[in-house]
Amino acid sequence: MPQTRTPYKSSKRAPCTLTVLILLGLFSHSAFASACVELSGEPRQGALLWGKVASGSEVRLDDQLLQVGAGGEVVFGFGRDQAATAELVVSGPAACQQTLQVAAREYNIQRVEGVPQRTVTPDPEHLERIRREGQLVRDARSKSHAGTDFMAGFQWPVQGPISGVYGSQRVYNGTPGRPHYGVDVAVPKGTPVSVPAAGIVVLAEPDLFYSGGTLIIDHGSQVTSTFLHMSKVLARVGQSVEPGDIVGEVGATGRATGPHLDWRMNWRGRRVDPQLLVPPMP
Repeated sequence: MPQTRTPYKSSKRAPCTLTVLILLGLFSHSAFASACVELSGEPRQGALLWGKVASGSEVRLDDQLLQVGAGGEVVFGFGRDQAATAELVVSGPAACQQTLQVAAREYNIQRVEGVPQRTVTPDPEHLERIRREGQLVRDARSKSHAGTDFMAGFQWPVQGPISGVYGSQRVYNGTPGRPHYGVDVAVPKGTPVSVPAAGIVVLAEPDLFYSGGTLIIDHGSQVTSTFLHMSKVLARVGQSVEPGDIVGEVGATGRATGPHLDWRMNWRGRRVDPQLLVPPMP
């Protein structure tokens, strides 16, 4: 679970100073401006960072052009295996360049037994379904609106014991699988699932092969939350949702051995860690 952190300082000097603010609790920080950029978050693998630049600026992260909101809002994320450094370049009224030192993380190996074998070694018919559903999910995430709901912060969609964490390598019935990219909260079937931050529902499917009942919420600028394995999906595509709205119920559908909510987050094609964006589990 998240630990208390100290402010991050780059080892290099740039034409202007970039201050990275650390997220403590439920976004209970006071942002202070630097010469050109104001950011929140911690530069580490799996992290989401967000903030503001001067209006009219262009921002690139390692040569990838970032979306800048009407008020200068900008967001970007680091994946599970992000390199040790990332270059942030701002062009425009307050130009600057900064090398971010990205902290590495250690990931556990988690062995999961008793999952349906068809989800571990699917037959050709199921493989076709898996490809089709994978494209459905990618298409949903690509339709992000230009809003900035992520700026207001996130809250836990359910509360309970954490049974799985971001980045862990999973071995299903003895067969190595992909790393786990979400945080699992083990709660009873039927537990209401609430919205962690405002947004628009872009996918609502009752039964996908791997993830079962699946819901995706777009928080703006291609920042999305995905809820997996739900027994009921209660929201519809195109619906605007607010923090605390009930959008489904916990289940054990898809590749799951028991009821839990698997909460995942993405920025563009990068999978980020939801647990870094919320306070410690009560």
